[in-house]
Amino acid sequence: MQHWHILGAGAIGGLFATLLQDAGIPCTLLLRDDDPDLAAGSACITLRRDDQLHKHRFAVSANSEDSPLSYLLVCTKAYDMVPAIAGIEHRLAPGATILLLANGLGYQEQVQARWPRLDCFAGSTTEGAFREARRSICHAGHGSTLVGQPGRPSAPDWFASWQGLQTSCEWSADIDTVLWRKLAINCAINPVTALHRCPNGALAEQPQLAALVRELCTEISAIAIASGQAGAVEDLHPQVMAVIRATASNRSSMLQDVLAGRETEIDYLTGYLLAQGQQFGVEAPRNALLLQALKAQNAGHAPA
Repeated sequence: MQHWHILGAGAIGGLFATLLQDAGIPCTLLLRDDDPDLAAGSACITLRRDDQLHKHRFAVSANSEDSPLSYLLVCTKAYDMVPAIAGIEHRLAPGATILLLANGLGYQEQVQARWPRLDCFAGSTTEGAFREARRSICHAGHGSTLVGQPGRPSAPDWFASWQGLQTSCEWSADIDTVLWRKLAINCAINPVTALHRCPNGALAEQPQLAALVRELCTEISAIAIASGQAGAVEDLHPQVMAVIRATASNRSSMLQDVLAGRETEIDYLTGYLLAQGQQFGVEAPRNALLLQALKAQNAGHAPA
């Protein structure tokens, strides 16, 4: 039977650990060598779903151990993806299956280029989850998860067990389009909410922000089309507004990072988008200004 190891057991990683365990699939949390749960020999994740608490206890393993890993789910932040995998690369079995589940684009190519012998898959999820405490997670919204591998039309054998999870989990024969669509939507919402420190709904309620979102969508669409991803941005603005309305009270993950003083994933969202635009000769001044303003704000010298 597959035995999954989870690298990055935060909100989404912890949620999927509980889903795997509930489906009868063994999984172990990979922890830093100084994590106190290693001394205890296990870790307990408390999941709050629909106002009910569910406790799950997991086996744990230090990153520095040497037992081989054959199935690895990585749910770190995009900027941590490569260094996190590098920290456990000595444990990766030849041809190990690795599923990357994070926001943004660019890190997938970096992982595949550095570890070409890994069987690398990518995923996109709309599950809503956030940490209430160190090992306490709120499952804030039920969503769906799509998994795929570029150029692979049908699912591998291991994916059959994932379709037994207590959530919608499907194989995508066109994961590139799925990831680009999520990138486009995130680029139109997350940086604006982070810069203006507002919930998603403000982007529809405040005329100035709503106009900005429309302008961003126009630029994002032009870059995507030039990149050969026209299907990912079909009706982008209506899709973005639908997401804003459906998540009106939510704080985007980027806003949560800003409020907590953490690094954001802007380089793998707007940064990646602008790099694509530069490659294909498509300018995106509103997105560029947004990136500049957010980086200035995070550096502690936001423009007046």
